[in-house]
Amino acid sequence: MIPSEVHIQKLWDDYRLPPYKRSHCLLVARVALWFAHQLMIKRGLSINLELLQVAALVHDIDKMAPKRKGEHHPDTGVRILRESGFGEVADLVRTHPLHAILDPTIAPKTIEQKLLYLSDKMVKHSIITVDERFTLWRKEKLPFDAVAILDAAYPKVKALEKKLCSMVGVKPHDIAKLANTSDLSTMKLL
Repeated sequence: MIPSEVHIQKLWDDYRLPPYKRSHCLLVARVALWFAHQLMIKRGLSINLELLQVAALVHDIDKMAPKRKGEHHPDTGVRILRESGFGEVADLVRTHPLHAILDPTIAPKTIEQKLLYLSDKMVKHSIITVDERFTLWRKEKLPFDAVAILDAAYPKVKALEKKLCSMVGVKPHDIAKLANTSDLSTMKLL
């Protein structure tokens, strides 16, 4: 089952998703849906827009949620979604963290997974490029193992950005400009 708008709002409230994270999720959904619409129009791809939108809106649901022993992001969110009866959404959310692209068992494979993954990497508080996002991460005081993941993931994330942008005929830095166009800013989201 895919959660309704009411379910999403309840999840956000129940798990105390902060306003800045809600804004991030809304913007990730806008970018993902923009890419999806472009791929459907220009490439004739079949994309489950409802699933993609909902997954984008709840992909960070676990940021403030109590974690169980051994859980990391997004394990808690995946558990919450499964326990709420949203297994299909959980399967998509499971593939969005940075490290997923390095693990063949959870790497994004479907178009919906790839769109969620990339869109999340192109949004911080605004739409940015993968290069800008990685620059921001590198400015953080990260532990050695997190830096190793950044270094290993970067070429794969960059290749995904290049591929999807090429498929829709835009440059990565142009995606940010789309936030001000009617195509992106008027999409119906929560």
